[in-house]
Amino acid sequence: MGQFGFGGASGGKGADIQFIVVMAVIFGIFFFLLIRPQQKKQKEMKEMLNNLKHGDMVVTTGGLHGKITGITDNVITLEISDKVRVKVSKRYIETVTQKADK
Repeated sequence: MGQFGFGGASGGKGADIQFIVVMAVIFGIFFFLLIRPQQKKQKEMKEMLNNLKHGDMVVTTGGLHGKITGITDNVITLEISDKVRVKVSKRYIETVTQKADK
């Protein structure tokens, strides 16, 4: 029974190396399928938030559509209707629907 690897403590260093290789392959799969795309998406979102300008039309994560009328480091003022303005945290801007004409 020992020659097929089903016995007690057979395998030794070969099994340890094989285990490490399998774990490295699994980590590589997770990295390229889950971690790397998420990092890329975060980088694109940060770049989009840094490039917001007065006059851009945006949509918030809550679904508000508005025109940027004011920007500070963390707060954006949106005009959602004539003379109706709301302040929104910058991190809640989801997309830019139209860039300002400048």
